Amino acid sequence: MMEKYFVDHGDLSKEELLELATIAQTSPGAIAVNLSVLVGRRIRGLKGALVSGIGAVLPALILLSLISLAYTAFQTNPLVRQVLKGMEAAVAAIIVDLVIDMYQSLRQQKQPLLLILPILAFIANAFFGVHPLWILAAALVIVLIGGKKCPA
Repeated sequence: MMEKYFVDHGDLSKEELLELATIAQTSPGAIAVNLSVLVGRRIRGLKGALVSGIGAVLPALILLSLISLAYTAFQTNPLVRQVLKGMEAAVAAIIVDLVIDMYQSLRQQKQPLLLILPILAFIANAFFGVHPLWILAAALVIVLIGGKKCPA
């Protein structure tokens, strides 16, 4: 859609759009927001980046605000509570599936450190109450130190 709008109107070349899309994908955050900000900046400078960023975020913000208002109005409704309970089970199943996929992917890399770290992180958080930020910091240090010894 962006290609049709910006390339066909002559605002960007196809190569420029692909370059910006690559940068947007490697930057932290939502790709659509990143790309909107980058395209806005390229075409209209800082004001374009600001307007593009707001335009990319505002619809979702409004929608989530409305959903939040609806939730607070209906959170005591027994039917809504049952639906949310059912969704909890579905989300748990999705997380378990994701963990299994990640484990299989890590097993193929043949690096025992990568298999052990998630287990240690779970134990540290679930049984010893270690804050997730400390776990992430420790995992980063362990991977950086252990990564030099493990083949890539």
